[in-house]
Amino acid sequence: MMSSWISTRLAARDIHYGWVMVAVTFLTSLISSASVGAPGVFILPLEKEFGWSTTQISSALSIRLLLFGLMAPFAAAMMARFGLRNVVVSALSIIMAGLVASLTMTQAWHLIALWGFVVGFGTGMTAMVLGATVATRWFVARRGLVVGILSASVATGQLIFLPILAYLTDAFGWRMAMGLMCVMLAFAAMAVLLLMRDRPSDLGLRPFGDDGTAPAPTAPPAASIVATALATLRDAARTRVFWILFGTFFICGASTNGLVQTHLIPMCADFGIPATTSATLLAAMGIFDFIGTILSGWLSDRYDNRWLLFWYYGLRGLSLLFLPFTDFTFYGLSIFAMFYGLDWIATVPPTVKLTAKHFGPERAAMVFGWIFVGHQIGSATAAFGAGLTRTLLESYLPAFFAAGVLCIIAAAAILLLQRSATPAVEAAAAA
Repeated sequence: MMSSWISTRLAARDIHYGWVMVAVTFLTSLISSASVGAPGVFILPLEKEFGWSTTQISSALSIRLLLFGLMAPFAAAMMARFGLRNVVVSALSIIMAGLVASLTMTQAWHLIALWGFVVGFGTGMTAMVLGATVATRWFVARRGLVVGILSASVATGQLIFLPILAYLTDAFGWRMAMGLMCVMLAFAAMAVLLLMRDRPSDLGLRPFGDDGTAPAPTAPPAASIVATALATLRDAARTRVFWILFGTFFICGASTNGLVQTHLIPMCADFGIPATTSATLLAAMGIFDFIGTILSGWLSDRYDNRWLLFWYYGLRGLSLLFLPFTDFTFYGLSIFAMFYGLDWIATVPPTVKLTAKHFGPERAAMVFGWIFVGHQIGSATAAFGAGLTRTLLESYLPAFFAAGVLCIIAAAAILLLQRSATPAVEAAAAA
């Protein structure tokens, strides 16, 4: 197998295969997440071609975002049972099937079924838990940095392809842009088949940074996938830590994917800004996000993650409250893109680190999957709510003000976490 050959060659150069896993996971997340962010480019073309309202389209997008989160804990259980490679290839195949079928859609319910349920289900099979699983299985040292890199790939993938997709949509129609996405997904699936392995032990390795003291991996759970995921939720939901992280991550989703990613392009159109320009603005956010999230991962290995989240949520809230006062000029939007982009998804590494700290590394991916459900419920709420606001009030601005206030609340709430795990939580993690 190619992975064994590469591992042997890298070992001769004292390079751990875990970094190959980071590379292939980064590529997979970058491309698959583009299918989550791309529909923001297609809102206006779909309204023009089919006469669908913003509320109808937002309904499909909110379902997609909701399933993207609801599948996360079950995805972690499937990865534990069937292995990373099998789950990821299946997920990419489902996404491609949904996108290819959507090329012929003509009714609003087609959009809801394909972009809402099929694509939402496929993207949810990996979501954020793929990066968390790779980081906790393959790394003991540099775990926060790895989480930062892989988290950045998800958010950056949702944004950085938008200018290309917007250009193709303007020049050739939205179906051509959709076709490009299918080609990229096929390329990612091939990379996963060739390079991804489940655990370091598959290649006779220890996790990166393991000096022999790290606990041995547990056997796949004997219970069903649903039972395993629900049992994890039952145990985690008994703790205050879980609900604080769940609630703040709800606000994280409401202030990023569901709002800015989905509605910034049509909101800019309300102020006379072309889709290609606003898509470029989102891509710039993706670049700044890449820098900010990796830096956040580095910081999360060194500083108190509670205070990191306090500053991330607080600064994001201020940037959202600032946006309506930019007058949507090039200068004002550029400042917003830089300030907001650095903080786009910087919350993920500290949240994953806090989850692993309080619930243990083996349960971290599945517990984080349930916390990520909160993120996507927030995303779905904001995606639908902002579309409803635009339909009823003919303005997106109230939704942006509300998101800014929620971020300030999240900054205060995160400080309610204790500095260390409580005895009850430590006992649950040990169990």
